Amino acid sequence: MICSLTICGGDEKRVDSRTIYVGHRPCPDTEAFIPSKFCDNRIVSSKYTVWNFLPKNLFEQFRRIANFYFLIIFLVQVIVDTPTSPVTSGLPLFFVITVTAIKQGYEDWLRHKADNEVNKYPVTVLEDGRSVKKESEKIKVGDVVEVVEDETFPCDLILLQSSREDGTCFVTTASLDGESNHKTHYTVPDTEKDLQALPATIECEQPQPDLYKFVGRMHIYKPEQEPAVRSLGPENLLLKGATLKNTKKISGVTVYTGMETKMALNYQGKSQKRSAVEKSINAFLLVYLCILISKAVVCTTLKYVWQSKEGQDEPWYNQKNQKEKDTNMYLKMFTDFLSFMVLFNFIIPVSMYVTVEMQKFLGSFFITWDKDFFDPEIQEGALVNTSDLNEELGQVEYVFTDKTGTLTQNNMEFIECCIDGFQYKHRDTRSELDGFTVTDGPVNKLQQKEKEELFLRALCLCHTVQVKEAGSEEVLTDQVDGIDGMQPQPEEERGFIASSPDEIALVRGAMEYGFTFLGLESKSMKIKNRENNIEEYKLLHVLNFDPVRRRMSVIVQTKSGETLLFCKGADSSIFPRVKPEEVDRIRMHVERNATEGYRTLCVAYKQLSAEEYAVADTGLREARLALQDREQKLMAMYNQVETGMSLIGATAVEDRLQEEAAETMEALQGAGMKVWVLTGDKMETAKSTCYACRLFQRGTELLELTVRTLEDGRLKREEKLLELFCVTLFNVNLKSWSTANQDYGFIIDGATLSLVMNPSREADASQYRSLFLQICQNCTAVLCCRMAPLQKAQIVKMVKNSKGSPITLSIGDGANDVSMILEAHVGIGIKGKEGRQAVRNSDYNLCFILPQFLYQFFCGYSQQPLYDAAYLTMYNICFTSMPILAYSLLEQHISMEILLDNAALYREIANNAMLRWRPFLYWTVLGIFQGLLFFFGVRFLFSNPALQDNGQVFGNWSYGTIVFTVLVFTVTLKLALDTRHWTWINHFVIWGSLAFYVFFSFFWGGIIWPFLKQQRLYFVFANMLSSVSAWLVIIILILLSLLPEILLVVLRKPRGPHSRQVYLFLPFPF
Repeated sequence: MICSLTICGGDEKRVDSRTIYVGHRPCPDTEAFIPSKFCDNRIVSSKYTVWNFLPKNLFEQFRRIANFYFLIIFLVQVIVDTPTSPVTSGLPLFFVITVTAIKQGYEDWLRHKADNEVNKYPVTVLEDGRSVKKESEKIKVGDVVEVVEDETFPCDLILLQSSREDGTCFVTTASLDGESNHKTHYTVPDTEKDLQALPATIECEQPQPDLYKFVGRMHIYKPEQEPAVRSLGPENLLLKGATLKNTKKISGVTVYTGMETKMALNYQGKSQKRSAVEKSINAFLLVYLCILISKAVVCTTLKYVWQSKEGQDEPWYNQKNQKEKDTNMYLKMFTDFLSFMVLFNFIIPVSMYVTVEMQKFLGSFFITWDKDFFDPEIQEGALVNTSDLNEELGQVEYVFTDKTGTLTQNNMEFIECCIDGFQYKHRDTRSELDGFTVTDGPVNKLQQKEKEELFLRALCLCHTVQVKEAGSEEVLTDQVDGIDGMQPQPEEERGFIASSPDEIALVRGAMEYGFTFLGLESKSMKIKNRENNIEEYKLLHVLNFDPVRRRMSVIVQTKSGETLLFCKGADSSIFPRVKPEEVDRIRMHVERNATEGYRTLCVAYKQLSAEEYAVADTGLREARLALQDREQKLMAMYNQVETGMSLIGATAVEDRLQEEAAETMEALQGAGMKVWVLTGDKMETAKSTCYACRLFQRGTELLELTVRTLEDGRLKREEKLLELFCVTLFNVNLKSWSTANQDYGFIIDGATLSLVMNPSREADASQYRSLFLQICQNCTAVLCCRMAPLQKAQIVKMVKNSKGSPITLSIGDGANDVSMILEAHVGIGIKGKEGRQAVRNSDYNLCFILPQFLYQFFCGYSQQPLYDAAYLTMYNICFTSMPILAYSLLEQHISMEILLDNAALYREIANNAMLRWRPFLYWTVLGIFQGLLFFFGVRFLFSNPALQDNGQVFGNWSYGTIVFTVLVFTVTLKLALDTRHWTWINHFVIWGSLAFYVFFSFFWGGIIWPFLKQQRLYFVFANMLSSVSAWLVIIILILLSLLPEILLVVLRKPRGPHSRQVYLFLPFPF
């Protein structure tokens, strides 16, 4: 039974459908039973298995340029007879690879553990008339699954039965779309109570990631009757990851499992992220690789030029054997080139990556330990899940944030209302108007009281709120996502459940003024008025909210037989549908409340005649049963009914922001970052929040591109989209030229974004995206509403891959933000230090290896090492690694207080300013200067061969040891000069490293080691220090090498408050 189904009517896309047999029971004999194969219900988020971990992890690690380079060097040392031992490069490489593999393996083990918790979770499945416990991963498409209250749905289900009498259930979907409220879902009509005897098939669309769309139909077979066909929509679909609330038990049939569920399809696979610092290091490595190759080529060439002279190639004391004479000259040149490469390879130290990895790992603990991140209420602090991108926290250009729960507390409070043009605020002492305070002057109390009561009845009836009655041991509060809301009222021990938190606020507001909603029972809505009389209304139809209409309505019938329509919605959607003379009295209040950051809604009503209701009732029922273009048909009926209404008033509700959210937004923008709000919430709600948190200012001109603006009978949606893009971009550019400092805010919704990202013609995709990005880049703030999780990730990816490759940061509070967070460079956080240690290593290792290069000119290019192998191995691992690590973790060029007061300082290090080519070249030139000074300064000392009191001369190992001593002390003291924020740890590692070098040199050269074939440094260090001349040269050379840095600091004195701190913070203080 494979057929075609039209879905997403406006998009005109067709996909194959799937047929599901409820309970795996065959249909009547007239139908063919074709069991289909679908994927199992396992969720897989892990990256490795036991079998592929080693090869896959090694492959990924050796994709890094540095690791691959060091592997080649190690193999050359093993294969070719080189002047240094393979241990000098093999041991550090093995350490780096092992530490990284352990870290990545541990993280993947945690993912396996999380997957198993989900896949092994026990669920109840109906089989052969009984309930059977199964593991979640064993659920199959077609299984009938039972879920009890507060459990999470293990797969995507069609709701068949509910313990509630009205056939509904409530779910929260915060982990899917970020909407932290209760949603109402409905059972399929006419399903039997005994699901084991239900002969039915479901025909629905194939899996797709849109959370808000689902199209299908259910065929219910009855003996000797035509099959009953019931349409299925998103109101019947329970999504994996959502949680059942305020419903004791439901039963549903599985339609999508495992990686085909909507939650899994919205999960963005975890990609290998590389920080900008790592990319910069790789670029610098290429420069040093060129320098390394150049050194090797020069030395190889000069060696053979020197050996071409008579007697130099084969001196009498070093005769060649027959094998050496028979060796091909070009092969010998190549092996000599490789030997020089190995000799000079320490210009690119593998230990630098060890230091960088350690800085990332230990730096993450500083975030965890930060007291400002500690929440005393939950007794928890910040948790760092990955430390690979700490340095990116100082480079962020775009911040993408969720709204609900991130910017706001999702706690609504009724502030005021406007009835018939008069503003009302509540006060504790009851007046003649029962709690209202009229602030706009005298009114006709009798007439106004009638309008008040009509307005309050509208608030009590026009909603989807449910009442949760109190149990014997239960204290009830309002719930929108399982979180306690307002305190229980002393008069009414009841809590409210709503599909939107502002609906609870409105019902609570009506309660404060004497009208109490008592609940919905069997399509009958009951309210208690000011006189404590019970009023009963029959609920006939609910015209649900949608982002195009931006309003919702109910049609109710009074006991006297009157049919009333109550409607509430955004002012832009209500005003055109009411009498024009009523609008002016309300508009002023609505605009004032909106600019103050309140969420505003207008309320209207209409009395329907019997004929009008009959037409509406027939049209609505037919539209709801339509299998094709259902949304369009319902929209047409809604618009037909919601006309000619009378405007009653408007409400103002406050969505409380998180503490200091507005100040944070201003600081982020002051720091040069562009903030985008990506939310699944409604546009009006999100817009109000953006005003409240000062993302949109009063002078901000808003540019809107939503489904509503695309509605044009003349043009197709994509043609209208292109037209609006061009017009908007032209207006923005024109006004930017003519108006100084004009700020723009851009608003787009998920449906329009789908047209931008996935147009019908692929050729238009790049054009649409280019225009979209140009508009966004000209705006100070962007709001994207009604977004699916995968769309959030698409937005982040598009910006991340735009011109200049800006660094992106995503902030979210739920699983719905996982895709967005994984796609961005950084998950969350704006605190961190750039990888300054990477730049300084360029200096440390150039001045370390340059003397080795110069030494070849004085040893006949014989590849003789200047330094002992122990020094080569220990230099970056032990002698200089700890000071730079402590510096990278603890240094504070600018105090925290100054940074908080002046967010603009953040701009100074943005765009990777401290790892650009100018400071890199400065450190390179400084390293060359110091390397030349070290080598030739010591050579000047050796112009007098007798440096000891007994007349003995120093040898080549003494020469190299003196150079190495000057080197270690210079680079360590240079770091001490750069340190501005001293702690006991800095003192310990800086002076401790110098002491360890001296101790190691005495210890290594003072003992005869039996495992060494030759001991080059035996008593060399002790003899060196016995010479006064050696002491003098060491001290003088250290001072001369540090002199440029000292002069630079002394001669250039910054001016102004905090200017010294700011000056020291700049990436290249020239």
